[in-house]
Amino acid sequence: MTVGNKVAAVVLAAGKGTRMGSEKHKVLHELQGKPLLGHVLDTLALLEVTETVVVVGAGREQITTAFPDLTTTIQEQQLGTGHAVLMAADMLDGFEGVVLVLYGDVPLVSHQTMQALTRKVDADTALAVLGFTPDDPRAYGRLVTDAAGTLERIVEFADADETEQAIGFCNSGIMAIRADAMFNLLPRITNDNAKGEYYLTDIVALARDAGLRVATAQADEWEVTGVNSQFELAALEKLLKAREYQEA
Repeated sequence: MTVGNKVAAVVLAAGKGTRMGSEKHKVLHELQGKPLLGHVLDTLALLEVTETVVVVGAGREQITTAFPDLTTTIQEQQLGTGHAVLMAADMLDGFEGVVLVLYGDVPLVSHQTMQALTRKVDADTALAVLGFTPDDPRAYGRLVTDAAGTLERIVEFADADETEQAIGFCNSGIMAIRADAMFNLLPRITNDNAKGEYYLTDIVALARDAGLRVATAQADEWEVTGVNSQFELAALEKLLKAREYQEA
């Protein structure tokens, strides 16, 4: 098969965001005067995606009020990222191309990085994961690749041995998936883990088991920095001001 240049996006925004300590939905908190979700949607407009589906949950009325033209789907229960994307699958029925999975609280992924990620997916490569190399890898999941750059597996820090923990290439959680592969693999994700959740990252192992190639792309750390608290929001605001000063 061939993969055209059509790109659809699924943006995950169903989290409750309780760590923000606010009644306002997490993705509506502002960074440089614009809601976090607004940053993501504006970048997708630059990418000229065919369709965008935002997965919403608790507090969804706030999101649909702020962005009345959004196409949304509801994740009633927080059953994990794999389940969230599955909730959007029906909205993309019949779509042929690449599906870009993003997060409403990760506002700064550039359209160049999104484009580079989606272009990794083709007839031979079913899936591409966006990685980054942070100054301090901390407890991020590690991307284990072979010499050709093919992703072999994602290893969570808690499950990694010393060799794997020494890997500096980390998982952002953002990925691009060929639509046919996504429709086939998503229903196979199970919740056989400690939290009983359906993890989107499990799609990598499923793809590899099916004989499909999985690629990686690279982002700068600041691009994939998420916001889970007021402290992290303030830190990201400070980082952006510093970058603007350096570039001036």
